[in-house]
Amino acid sequence: MAAKVIGIAGPTACGKTALGAALAQRYGGEVVSVDSMQIYRGMAIGTAAPTAEEMLGVPHHMIGVADPREQWSAARYAAEATPVIDGILARGKLPFLVGGTGLWLDAVIRGSGFAPGSAGGAVRAELERQLREGGIEPLLAELRRVDPVSAEKLHPADTKRILRALEVFRETGETISAHNARTRALPPRYDAVLIGLAYRDREDLRRAVDLRVDAMAAAGLADEVRALLQSGVPRNATALQAIGYKEFLEAAQNGQTEAEALEAVKLHSRQYAKRQMTWLRHMPEIHWIYWEKDRDFARALRLSTEILSAQGLG
Repeated sequence: MAAKVIGIAGPTACGKTALGAALAQRYGGEVVSVDSMQIYRGMAIGTAAPTAEEMLGVPHHMIGVADPREQWSAARYAAEATPVIDGILARGKLPFLVGGTGLWLDAVIRGSGFAPGSAGGAVRAELERQLREGGIEPLLAELRRVDPVSAEKLHPADTKRILRALEVFRETGETISAHNARTRALPPRYDAVLIGLAYRDREDLRRAVDLRVDAMAAAGLADEVRALLQSGVPRNATALQAIGYKEFLEAAQNGQTEAEALEAVKLHSRQYAKRQMTWLRHMPEIHWIYWEKDRDFARALRLSTEILSAQGLG
């Protein structure tokens, strides 16, 4: 039987960190961050990484483990996080997977592997050359011929996934849609109980996001961005494309103020929260807990405990 893990998911600024730490403390568990930007060192403010106080004495993993110059994928995250989760289980503890990167959460729970292909390989380099010289349409036309299932799902603006699908086919002869269908049929690596946090009213989520960004600004987000640049992190690094960082870089380039940068951070954070909810709604196994105007953590803890008890976790 697959080992039990608990997932705490939801859009940004919904209290996942606090609920995850509180539940892990109650159940004697450990937290594994599932956040595509909290993995990077030197980015604690902009990624809202938990402070020592917020961790409640609970061990937290997969935070600040990567150099900001590195580029991580869902495949790499799953490869790195799986031994951590297995180590927690081996110690007789319960893993709590906490974060809003739905693709990474799904990847580590399923554990079914990823289609071959190297983002830094010769095939990818050739595809990127073709993109620069001919645009996306010829590449999308090729994908329609070799993998119409994938092509139908992808918007022409989604160049990253179009290149990835072609890369897999050119390297392996198998379409990425066929690979994904085959791996979805495999049993998941972990038996996950998923709890989702969200605001019932979208306006309350907007308010929570704006307050989160204001708190980041007060904590020194602008200084954190400058420190990363001064440490030698290139402006085109994946880490600096994260919301909260790219806006300050663009503002500096365009002669805008920090206040204008913060407004852009708020806008992009709200848009990201919407995309997170869209992704997570495709996971019907999530048990949702909805906030009203304010977060009632006592109620959320009670409901979470009831959910976990119903799944055999005392």
